Amino acid sequence: MSLIITDECINCDVCEPECPNEAITQGEEIYEIDPNKCTECVGHYDTPQCVEVCPVDCIPKDPANQESEDVLWIKYEKLTGNPGRP
Repeated sequence: MSLIITDECINCDVCEPECPNEAITQGEEIYEIDPNKCTECVGHYDTPQCVEVCPVDCIPKDPANQESEDVLWIKYEKLTGNPGRP
């Protein structure tokens, strides 16, 4: 499942540079996460880094984009060209 940024976002700019897949971009009003690039940091970190740094806790899992950990690993492989699980 990818993550989503809710309208509680205060545009503090801390999440965007933390995303290893460059899935976070500035939208018209708040930051947005591209579900095609979001792996919840699978392959990079143990926890989603944007969630870790968000001061207002506005980055939940997106119920409209449910993905298993296996699917997130496959997406990580496609995005990075790195082989799967260590």
